[in-house]
Amino acid sequence: MADVPSLMQVIAVQQPGKSSTLVMEQQPVPKPAAGQLLIQVKAAGVNRADLMQRQGHYPAPPGESDILGLEVAGIVVQVGSQADEKWLGSEVFGIVAGGGYAQYALLQTSHAINKPATWSWEQAGAAAETFLTAYQLLFMLGNVQPGYKVLLHAGASGVGSSAIQLATLAGATVAVTVGQPEKAAACLQLGADIAVNYRQRRFADELAARWPAGADIILDPVAGAYIEDNVKVLAVDGVIIVYALMGGRMIEHFDMAPLFKKRGQLICSTLRNRSNEYKATLTARFSNDFKAHMQDGRLSPLVYESHRWEKTQDAHNVMISNINIGKLVLTF
Repeated sequence: MADVPSLMQVIAVQQPGKSSTLVMEQQPVPKPAAGQLLIQVKAAGVNRADLMQRQGHYPAPPGESDILGLEVAGIVVQVGSQADEKWLGSEVFGIVAGGGYAQYALLQTSHAINKPATWSWEQAGAAAETFLTAYQLLFMLGNVQPGYKVLLHAGASGVGSSAIQLATLAGATVAVTVGQPEKAAACLQLGADIAVNYRQRRFADELAARWPAGADIILDPVAGAYIEDNVKVLAVDGVIIVYALMGGRMIEHFDMAPLFKKRGQLICSTLRNRSNEYKATLTARFSNDFKAHMQDGRLSPLVYESHRWEKTQDAHNVMISNINIGKLVLTF
């Protein structure tokens, strides 16, 4: 095993809530158990879930690190058992249930994906959470098929930009909603067929004209008032998958009858609190289906900015302002 220090630098949250602050502090380097890898972190993705955790709304699952960060990329420096020694020295990326904002992090062996040689560390740090989330929503829950029509809200977000690429590679037609012309242009360049600026036109009106038969799959991180319009543009036997609540958790006077008439499904999904076994299956399926696409460049994360990890607050400020197109990444 590689010689690693006993202590590491981490980005810690003080006073979780509306007045939370980020500070750098020392904590013990975690020890890998059997089936785990210790990663020297080179890059970590920034996700909206990190902001929610700072506010006290999205705690780490029991037994997991309470350090922020749901995805890492780095070099394997220790393993938990002899069976995993083949991983030593490997360049990998993957999802973690917590602990990404640190110099070292634990990664389940079954959640590790080999970094494509053509990817930078910034790209690898931006890939796992959003690609696996998008893959789960589209393929494992939505059962996307060639010819499907897919509507993605927040199309220029990390999950949105990943979902555009995955849905397009699957042979689907893609529409997105965005709030800025620059975001619309970026989504169209990634492969989206339609980009609706919700500040200029109601997406339900636009898609009713463009897709009279409706959308087969709708991926929605907004919820709230969007749900009613989602139902309006949903195809018969279509599915709405809500994976965040940016627009609010309450739906006043929501009429279920239109959804019922379309035999529509409304699914709520998260990834962080799923079992390690589920995440292992998800990782394996994604890697099997898209390994070649990652290696040849047809699939790669869209990175907006990278920030040195000492400037984590700057990265969070960018995300709070909602101006990023693609992922924000911390480099170590």
